[in-house]
Amino acid sequence: MTIEPLGDAALLVTFEGDSKVDVLSRVSTWTRAFVEAQVPGVVDVVPAYASVAVFYDPLRFVGLKAEDSPFNILKHLVAALVVESSNQDALGANNSARCVEIPVSYGAEAGIDIALVAAHTGLTEVEVVARHSEAEYRVQAIGFAPGFPYLSGLPTQLATPRRVTPRTKVPAGSVGIGGAQTGVYPIETPGGWQIIGSTDLKLFDVTRAEPAYLRVGDRVRFRAVESQPRSLDLPTTKQTGAVAKRSVQEINDNLATRTFRVVQAGMWTTVQDLGRVGQRAAGVPVSGALDRFAARVANLLVGNAENAGVLELTLLGPEIEFLTDGWIALTGALFAGCEAWRPLAVRAGQRIKFGAATKGCRGYLAVSGGIEVAPVLGSRSTYGRAGFGGWQGRTLRVGDVLPLGAAVREVAQRWSIDSRIIPDYLSNPIVRVVLGAQTDEFGATWLKTDFRVSPQSDRMGMRLAGTALVRTVGDDLLSSAVVPGTVQVPPDGQPIVLLADAQTIGGYPQLAHVIDVDLPLLAQLRPGDTVRFRLVSIQEAQERWLAREQALAMLREGLAQKIR
Repeated sequence: MTIEPLGDAALLVTFEGDSKVDVLSRVSTWTRAFVEAQVPGVVDVVPAYASVAVFYDPLRFVGLKAEDSPFNILKHLVAALVVESSNQDALGANNSARCVEIPVSYGAEAGIDIALVAAHTGLTEVEVVARHSEAEYRVQAIGFAPGFPYLSGLPTQLATPRRVTPRTKVPAGSVGIGGAQTGVYPIETPGGWQIIGSTDLKLFDVTRAEPAYLRVGDRVRFRAVESQPRSLDLPTTKQTGAVAKRSVQEINDNLATRTFRVVQAGMWTTVQDLGRVGQRAAGVPVSGALDRFAARVANLLVGNAENAGVLELTLLGPEIEFLTDGWIALTGALFAGCEAWRPLAVRAGQRIKFGAATKGCRGYLAVSGGIEVAPVLGSRSTYGRAGFGGWQGRTLRVGDVLPLGAAVREVAQRWSIDSRIIPDYLSNPIVRVVLGAQTDEFGATWLKTDFRVSPQSDRMGMRLAGTALVRTVGDDLLSSAVVPGTVQVPPDGQPIVLLADAQTIGGYPQLAHVIDVDLPLLAQLRPGDTVRFRLVSIQEAQERWLAREQALAMLREGLAQKIR
């Protein structure tokens, strides 16, 4: 077993064993034990293949031991729990794993690649179905998309390479083969696996207490069926909360009478907050504002809670008509048509056109009372790839009318915050990173390279172009947890920095991790801008984290005199 840092707010526990089954049993046993321990300060636990990632809030560990960093404190706690859980019988954990049966319609329109799989393997289509449905599988990881299970146990004869060109849309419920693994697409998403069948069983549903039905360690069997009733649900799940009883749209329609209307939508305008906590194990990204610092300050300036819903504007802002009196604040990128980093009064009927960004890429518009769309999985953030959260799970459109919460505070006029608290949003920043799992396999030239931001970048990841990075080791890697800020290196050698909407696990080498404090600098880069990396220690990264929170605490104290 090894315990290593994963960025500056997580650690990765990696297990070893004589077989995949033994390792997976240890992963499952320890994950269950650690979740049940409810360690204060831990916000998420994500198992995958041979590892478990533990995400934590560094501030909860500051001052517990003067001589130790938050990472070292948690590392000792984790090591002790691993030893304790290792005393449990791994074989017993294996035998107690849940067994889930999934009905599948194979072939025909439901399995459009079954003929290709048959041709590749030398089997008939009937034999492909028989081999696939007779085997027992184990859930090794949940990731790629919300609820997507990576299943081991595929008969060797059925192994088939992924498609050379992935499909842009794979229907929800599609059962596929990718190399030596099989899996099910719980939602419509791009994908490159060979599709051999389909199920109507809902493997991901935001209205359930556990949105992803399958868990790491579960045993899975597929049952061939001729046809299925539509919209099968899982009888063992429990629906809870207001969202399960009423549609998100119904809740949004009745939340508030304070509203604003979208006159022009802008380039890519979405509702965001500070993201989802505790859902990574279900394959659900954190999402939320890419520049969380700017979003927090915007809310503070108008008297909102820091996690209230805001609008994230991208490059070209919207035009908005405010249908009630209130206050707004724009932070992050500078947009034509609105002063930034200070509160502004708006009146019912007033329109503001935010225009194009004159500096930076993403702005954050807070409105007094907060944007009161219905939370989904604990957050108002929009996750567009899965179509949930925010306003109807999508970018804003002309004519949308969004609800606002009650504004309970009055804001003093004609003042702005000290410019020293505003990040230095450069078009060529030097961004601080901590070591990644494979840093040593890429030499040191990457620290002297200016990488250019590619136009193919989005909220999922920032693609960089520069001198191709060559890995000195060629062995395959098991997929493991990644974090916003992880710098991955795909086979073409051009790094990708994962952002808020990134997948929860990844199999590319991890070059480094951008520290949390510097993620806002990435959020404000445009295509064509450049970035260079500078290596720092975990201790320095967490000291910067604490300094940022102290600056925000001072801002809150000062705002108390301005907002009543």
